[in-house]
Amino acid sequence: MFRERKSLFISFIIFAITISGGLFRPLEVEAQYWEILPPYNVLWPLYSPVLSPIDPLTGLATPLVTELTANTILPVQPGIAWDPSQDVYWLLYNTPPPFVGGLLWYDWQYGLNPWPPVYLQNPLTGAPAPITYAILDPTLLPPPEPEHFEFYIPLGNATWALNFGLFGQPYLDLLTPAQLFNLPPILPY
Repeated sequence: MFRERKSLFISFIIFAITISGGLFRPLEVEAQYWEILPPYNVLWPLYSPVLSPIDPLTGLATPLVTELTANTILPVQPGIAWDPSQDVYWLLYNTPPPFVGGLLWYDWQYGLNPWPPVYLQNPLTGAPAPITYAILDPTLLPPPEPEHFEFYIPLGNATWALNFGLFGQPYLDLLTPAQLFNLPPILPY
């Protein structure tokens, strides 16, 4: 009987130490996958090294652009922006110089359109109507699966190339899903 109580007591002590140890461990740093870009508060991917290269001084991913306005010029195309409140991902492209300049957004329902989408603007003044997030920190939302973009990015690139390919950068210079998601090259069998 004494032996059973002793083993039960030891089990209880081990259980208590295990539970309380979880309370005193240092907080883990969660990965930040997105950056909020003004003035519309859309999310820019930090998980994509081609869109957010690592700053050698800080070691942190830094977005290639600091804001997304109608006049933003992307150094690489397409960019990706996300509105998690609408669960909408946009591919972003530059309008080539011979045309009226500006940023374009692409989605599979509406095709290419001038940035920003209508719902991100005040209907009376045209001023930015930033996204308000119901969650505490949208930058910690996980990145999408690359498979979500498997056909979406080539379709967006083809649509952009059909409209502007002769005047803009060549189609082959547009980023692929593998480049945007930093996937390794396909190896031969």
